[in-house]
Amino acid sequence: MTPIEASGTPDSHKTSSNNSSTGADTGRPDALLKTVALQNAIFNSVNFSSIATDENGVIQIFNIGAERMLGYSAAEVMNKVTPSELSDALEIIARAKALSLELGVPIKPGFESLVFKASRGIEDIYELTYVRKDRTRLPAIVSVTALRDEHATIIGYLLIGTDNTARKQIEAERKQVESELHLAKAAAERANLAKSDFLSSMSHELRTPLSAILGFAQLMESSAPPPTLAQQRSISQILKAGWYLLDLINEILDLALVESGKLSLSLEPIGLALIMQEVQAMIEPQARKLDISVSFPQIEETRYIIADRTRMKQILINLLSNAIKYNRPNGSVAVTCNVIGKKRMRISVEDKGVGLSSGQIEQLFQPFNRLGQELHAVEGTGIGLVMTKRLVELMGGKIGVNSVPGEGSTFWVDLNVSLSTQVDTVSSDIIIHQRDENTTDQHTLLYVEDNPANLMLVEDLIARRPDIHLLSAVDGITGVEMALAHQPDVILMDINLPGINGFRVFEILAADPRTAAIPVVALSANAMPRDIEKGIEAGFFRYLTKPIKVGEFMETLDVVMKFAMKNRRDS
Repeated sequence: MTPIEASGTPDSHKTSSNNSSTGADTGRPDALLKTVALQNAIFNSVNFSSIATDENGVIQIFNIGAERMLGYSAAEVMNKVTPSELSDALEIIARAKALSLELGVPIKPGFESLVFKASRGIEDIYELTYVRKDRTRLPAIVSVTALRDEHATIIGYLLIGTDNTARKQIEAERKQVESELHLAKAAAERANLAKSDFLSSMSHELRTPLSAILGFAQLMESSAPPPTLAQQRSISQILKAGWYLLDLINEILDLALVESGKLSLSLEPIGLALIMQEVQAMIEPQARKLDISVSFPQIEETRYIIADRTRMKQILINLLSNAIKYNRPNGSVAVTCNVIGKKRMRISVEDKGVGLSSGQIEQLFQPFNRLGQELHAVEGTGIGLVMTKRLVELMGGKIGVNSVPGEGSTFWVDLNVSLSTQVDTVSSDIIIHQRDENTTDQHTLLYVEDNPANLMLVEDLIARRPDIHLLSAVDGITGVEMALAHQPDVILMDINLPGINGFRVFEILAADPRTAAIPVVALSANAMPRDIEKGIEAGFFRYLTKPIKVGEFMETLDVVMKFAMKNRRDS
């Protein structure tokens, strides 16, 4: 008997109404008709499947929606099969296993696994895959409810399902998009890593020949007897061109790091007054050489900006260097600092040069565009301002220029201010020690280097140090063997070595008690910021880059030798 049949017929309702004599019975036939209409609407709906079973799970009701969704007629399934027999068998088995694990009781695969929770009064809504008559699959969302009589005895189950195809399709498309995004991100990361590796390799390859050029030119410049005037002019041109080429390499690689997103900044409150003092000390020699006067403002020590200390100095030095280079003879440069509102500080660099036209300003921040200055004697790469703009923006700031042709230009940078009043201090790891020329102690330096030109350069430099005895090894394995055999005071280590690289050599030395205390200085053409950071993190005493700067190299030798001697005395 269906629910519709159990409700009776409209005629019986009407008769019952006519026999009624109380006002409470008025309208009862209409209510029953409405109930019947609702039941018909539910069980004849094509938008969802309604499947009712008896207490054993055998289908008793199979509505029009179920017929449309599954392709069976009601007559084909009623009193013959259970809903689990119309479902994906593997899903039914998996569901039974999951329930067994969840509840700690054995659950048989089949209809029991579909209605287990419902039979215990637990509302159960889950995803199910029906298998249609034509064997195609239909994803559905199914709600299972136990049907009980007036004594609360289960007399059957009701499964109401909706087509889940659209949601599944959207979910599949979302997963596909996520997968494609993941693959694209992974590809981009691989490309960035490859780019970084390429830049590091290119930096090394370019610096290696420059190391020999600049190193030997510095040796000739400071040789005894001193070079003749003609020789000095030639050496000066070699050094000038070499250092300029090194600057160009550094700027190109620096810009490439920014563009690839690999440049890391440390944004923190820094004292503007102290930064200005450091920049002033660095820029004044260039200004004096060209007879340009530079004025700096008096800044309160409590003025702080949010910036990266090293990159902030790079920004100011670049703007000031340009203002000096492209100025008039005996011209002037003025630096000013003004608070804009409560949260910004404007730093301006004003020069009295020839100024810029509106067309030149439009091209100002284009890489390698020197606005025609390449035709003049002033050196430049056309990268500095591009790099400056990128750095300012990475620090949350803004850069601009105001210029009047024939009168000069003012470049300005707006940065966020900090209300911090903490004392801003600068730590320095470089301590300059003067070597005692009268010392009779001789120290041993082991240099592990496979490049003959670099080895020859260091040999010539050490030849000027009678207090140092130089040993050399052309590969990492030989370097370890010589370190163990000779116990040098200091080891100078190249990174790109045949066989095992400098990092691995350092690990071997650090792990051996016989060599663990020997300070190791890295000397490498791997000069990208991440290379230097990696070297410092690894534990090298210092990380020097090629081309060698003779003064820096000699000072480092003094520092590390004194450190080594102190360690030996203390041990």
